[in-house]
Amino acid sequence: MRSRATRGTGRACARCSTGVTAAQAGKRVIPDAHTIGELVLHMACWKRRRAPPAGGEKVEVSDAENFSKLASGDAAWRGAREALDRAHQDLVAAVQSLDESKLDKPLVPGGSAGTFSCIGIIQHDLYHAGQIAILKKG
Repeated sequence: MRSRATRGTGRACARCSTGVTAAQAGKRVIPDAHTIGELVLHMACWKRRRAPPAGGEKVEVSDAENFSKLASGDAAWRGAREALDRAHQDLVAAVQSLDESKLDKPLVPGGSAGTFSCIGIIQHDLYHAGQIAILKKG
């Protein structure tokens, strides 16, 4: 079940950015809101930083990492989408490797239970996928 849930989220995130050009990804549709490219980079960052850690250490995310700016051009946009895909594949592997007996305990000191951490990452992705779907219309 864990694998199916995380794989499904990855497909939803990939679909939401399908057909988006580099120009669309960098376009600020709503003033003071994030661009599609910034949201894709943000989701990749959080998958990398908030995935169940192998070493059990809490990882902080800097403001600069949290919402990175997307460089202009097709290569940068392709790289952002590839980074999200790689981060998702790594997340799926991390979730699959978790010992089920530890899912009701914090994965890092002071953190949430493993189950809640995994659900939180999925909810986070789906929230931003919804934002991207709306921004695509702009």
